[in-house]
Amino acid sequence: MGSLEGPTAQSSKPPGIRFAELLRKTGFSIRAYQTIVLIVTFLAYASYHASRKTTSIVKSVLDPGSPEVRLSPWPTSHYLKASRANQTVSSSGWAPFSGKDGSAMLGEIDLAFLSFYSLGMYFSGHLGDRLDLRLFLTVGMVGTGLFTSLFGAAYWLNVHSYAYFLVIQMLAGLFQSTGWPSVVAVVGNWFGKSKRGLIMGIWNAHTSVGNIAGSLIASAALRYGWGWSFALPGLLIALIGLVVFLVLPANPESVDINKDGGDLSESVEGVKEPLLKQMSGDKEKAVGFMEAWRIPGVAPFALCLFFSKLVAYTFLYWLPFYISRT
Repeated sequence: MGSLEGPTAQSSKPPGIRFAELLRKTGFSIRAYQTIVLIVTFLAYASYHASRKTTSIVKSVLDPGSPEVRLSPWPTSHYLKASRANQTVSSSGWAPFSGKDGSAMLGEIDLAFLSFYSLGMYFSGHLGDRLDLRLFLTVGMVGTGLFTSLFGAAYWLNVHSYAYFLVIQMLAGLFQSTGWPSVVAVVGNWFGKSKRGLIMGIWNAHTSVGNIAGSLIASAALRYGWGWSFALPGLLIALIGLVVFLVLPANPESVDINKDGGDLSESVEGVKEPLLKQMSGDKEKAVGFMEAWRIPGVAPFALCLFFSKLVAYTFLYWLPFYISRT
């Protein structure tokens, strides 16, 4: 996103920040704002991954199939025994995934989700450069929570339409795509280049934390019905989206901090240095698609990320299902 190194759309001061300043009768320090940004964006993207992880946990319940019984030299752990016991809640599966083509259907809805997720990433980057990132991220999180919950609502509404699940996953993928471009842009607005590597290294643990939390929530909720495994993460990300709306400052200007001030220049130095030189005048514009590819390092990084994500999403979506079936 161009907003990582250039100006973002003008943001208004979050209502939660205004209320807190009214109570304190004074403003927050730059360090306080940076702490808020790190904590809120960490929780935001962790909740994205938590809601994304539920599908892999529920697959073995939607399509229990016939386990391939094999002798293993390793003792069965207490956790695996408990997981198998929980599967008795819906041992017959859920149509249409309980049929002979159930595994293929589950793969197709994963393909639909990831296709619309990757397509949405491109448009989310452009929209994020032009809109208030706080509002954009809030809409994305609430929308993700809505469609994650609607997938689980099929359990109570007794929906067995393959088209329903397919469309829900497509729309969920679009809203999920708002997460990464937005949180990276917000963090980039608040931290200078000299400290960004350390900050991003620590902050990027949100992915693993979200996957772990999503697995634990979905697994624990299975005993009450697989619908809860979607409804709870959906509710969680919607609530955190509300927190984002209330307290997340998208950039220093949104909280009336002048980037030319002495205090901020020490904390956010280098943020204004553009990755691409402007072709005409002093007016900065969002980076376009082809311009982004010409930035040094973008193409190699994209290829590295492509192959790492190939492995990561194979494990993320199919490893629990594979273990339960074999």
